[in-house]
Amino acid sequence: MPRPRSLTSGAIAAAALAVLDRHGSTALSMRAVAGELGVGTMSLYRYLDDRAELERLVVDHVLTPVNLATPPTDRWDRRLAALCRRIRDALSDHPAVIPLMLAHRNVCVSTVRWGEAMMSLLAGAGLAGERRAIAFRTLLAYVVGALQSDQLGSLSGAGTAALARLPRHEFPMLAETARAAARIDPADEFRQGLDLVLAGLATDLHPAATDAPEGHP
Repeated sequence: MPRPRSLTSGAIAAAALAVLDRHGSTALSMRAVAGELGVGTMSLYRYLDDRAELERLVVDHVLTPVNLATPPTDRWDRRLAALCRRIRDALSDHPAVIPLMLAHRNVCVSTVRWGEAMMSLLAGAGLAGERRAIAFRTLLAYVVGALQSDQLGSLSGAGTAALARLPRHEFPMLAETARAAARIDPADEFRQGLDLVLAGLATDLHPAATDAPEGHP
């Protein structure tokens, strides 16, 4: 019987990501990933303990390349926006990874490092204690919520079109807004929404640090 070929963490993570991209998170299993790699299921247990470790591996595979460096001379809001956009960009092509990231965000090296970078910027802006924790959770919720909204019901999708067709005499605001919303690019939607969140956070800071966030490139 041929000896099982050696596998790398990168190869296993790439195979798991292929399964997720094609079939979603419910299809991820040791058996499915082994099939993707062309090896027996038990061979994977030489490298991983269980599915949870497999999930953490694929999260780190997607998010570790995210650049966490931001120009120290930039304003706090620009630097936070850059980190949020980069996480959004990394996850937007792999929506099945989003729930895995949420489930393992406190133990995956990539998400812990992103969290530390975000917390450092919030602290540098003047937020501390409970306010810093709430600010971080708010930004995380915005990033994840925006990703899920875009995947489940983008502004260019059928839901917006249906709202635009509502009777204007009965639902004037919904119909009018939906017609305008259909033209909004997803990246621009994310950027402008993030501007609003950061402007709200600015109100918690010392007046010297409350410049309203400008459009981010």
